[in-house]
This record gives sequence, structure tokens and C-alpha cells, in this order.
Amino acid sequence: MNQHHGQDHDPGTSRDRRAFVAPLVSTLLTLPMALVSFFFAGLSPMACDSCEDAASDRFDASYDIAFPVFTTGLLLVLAVLVICWALPRQRRYSARRIGFAVLAPALVVLDHLVFAAIVDWP
Repeated sequence: MNQHHGQDHDPGTSRDRRAFVAPLVSTLLTLPMALVSFFFAGLSPMACDSCEDAASDRFDASYDIAFPVFTTGLLLVLAVLVICWALPRQRRYSARRIGFAVLAPALVVLDHLVFAAIVDWP
């Protein structure tokens, strides 16, 4: 009998002791980025406080579309973080875990760029 304390010797299914690192780093980057992005998106209507009626109407109409798109994007970011943390802590999922960890903050940036592109700025 060749048992080694019940450890699995298949490299794909062995436990990854550092599996928490990528999700943790991603979370520590992503959540503050998302909070700052949400703060500035929320303050955006102040950009058109001194606009004339026509410009204000165009801005408001575009913001009314852009902000729900933005918040939906943040929900997607949250889902990516949850997936990152929820992946099994086995070595075979390391690449996926790191991929989702990198994707989360990148999606915050993309979400903010999409928001800024949709809004008809004065």
C-alpha cells in the first residue's frame, strides 16, 4: 500500500494552498475602484448644472440610459468576483481563477468607459 496521508497526487485535483491570493488581490483592487467609479458616475449630473435647457435635456436623457447600464456593469463585476472566489481550490482551476481575478478590475474600467461614452457630455 502506497498511501501518503490521504493526499491526492494528481496535480489537477490537488489542493492549491495559494488559491486565495488572486481573488484577494482582485477584491482589494476591484472594490475600491468600483466605489470610486460609482461615486464619479453619481456626481456626473452636476456636470450639467449650468447647461442651457437643450443641452441639459440631452444630458439627462443620455444619463438616464447610461447610469442603469453602468450599475448593471457593476453587478457583472460583482458576479466575476464571486466566481473568482467560488472556484474550487484545486490546481486545475488556477488559470481560470487568475483570469477572473484579472477580469474583475478590467471590467470596472470598461464599465466606466462605456458609461462615459453613452453620456452626452456638455
